[in-house]
Amino acid sequence: MKVTLDTNILIRAVMRDDAKQGQAAAKLLKDAERAARIAFEESEDAQPARACYIRLMVALAKVSVRMSVRDFLAWEPGDGLRYELVDGEPRAMAPAGPVHGLLQGRLATRITEHLDRNKPACSLVVAPGVIPQLLSAHNVREPDLGVTCSPVRLGQATLTDPVLLIEILSPSNQADTWSNVWAYTSIPSVREILVLHSERVAAEVLRRSAQGAWPEQTEEMLQGDLMLTSIDFRTPLTDLYAGTGVAD
Repeated sequence: MKVTLDTNILIRAVMRDDAKQGQAAAKLLKDAERAARIAFEESEDAQPARACYIRLMVALAKVSVRMSVRDFLAWEPGDGLRYELVDGEPRAMAPAGPVHGLLQGRLATRITEHLDRNKPACSLVVAPGVIPQLLSAHNVREPDLGVTCSPVRLGQATLTDPVLLIEILSPSNQADTWSNVWAYTSIPSVREILVLHSERVAAEVLRRSAQGAWPEQTEEMLQGDLMLTSIDFRTPLTDLYAGTGVAD
C-alpha cells in the first residue's frame, strides 16, 4: 500500500485550524499507520521497516496531543491535577509547597489591599489562565497571580489584558516557571513580571520599557522595598518571608 501525504494537510492536522482538512489528515495518517505496520510485519529486512514505523508512531503521537485553547478549556482530565496548555500539550503542574503557598497568599493580600485603596478599577486574580501571543491558539499558561485593570466578567475563562504577572519560584517548577516568564513577555498588555523566590529572600523583576522593549536580564532585589511600578505598589521584601524560615 502506498500512501501520499500532503504537507499542507499535515500542517492543518497539527494546527487544528481547518476541520475539513483535519479530517482528511486523520484518514491519511490512519492509512499511513496501517501501511507502515504491514510493511513492518511482512518485510524480510525488518530494520528499515522498524525504523519507519517508529518514526511514524512518534509523529502520530505529536499530532494527537496538539490541543487547541478551546479544547483545553472544555477538557476535564478527571485526575485531580491542575494543567496548563503549552504549545498544544497539556502540562501537569506540581502542587505548591507550604512556603510557596504562604508567599502567594501574603503577596495576594497586600496587593489586593493596595488596589482596593488606590486602584479600584484593577483586580488581582489568583492562578489565572493567560494566553501568550505566540501560538495563541495552543497556549494557556497559569501564573500564581495576575493583575488586570480591565473588567472581570462572569464566565470569563482567561484573564483579559493582564498588566502584571507573578510567579513564585520553587525547586520543583524552575524550568516551567522561566519558560512561562518568557511566554508572558509576548502578551501586549503585560508591563511587568515578578518572580519571587521561595528558597531565599530574593525577587527578580522584568519591566517593559516605554518603547515596548523588554530588558535582556531581570532586575534582582535582595533587600529593601519590593517595587512594582505597573501598579504603583511597594512593600518591604523581607516582610513577605516572615514565618517561612527562609529569612532566618
